[in-house]
Amino acid sequence: MIRSELVQALSRENPELRLEEVEQVVDIFFDEISARLAEGGRVELRGFGAFSTRQRDARKGRNPRTGETVDVPQKRAPYFKAGKEMRERLNSD
Repeated sequence: MIRSELVQALSRENPELRLEEVEQVVDIFFDEISARLAEGGRVELRGFGAFSTRQRDARKGRNPRTGETVDVPQKRAPYFKAGKEMRERLNSD
């Protein structure tokens, strides 16, 4: 599902809201998650999962086009861990 599909689904389920209002809610939702992660925090959505960041150390990488060795700086990367209910739902056959 892409963002526009999410907006359409929420709009169908909430006909009392205008499309612009649904888009605003989705924007605020994702902006708040992004802001919290940028602060180094964690976002937990019970039954769904938890978003956090992980530190990646600096390392030597390789430019795939030239084969040249390059320095890759230290950085934080987003990480998602599915919640128990989500894992159970995915594996219930």
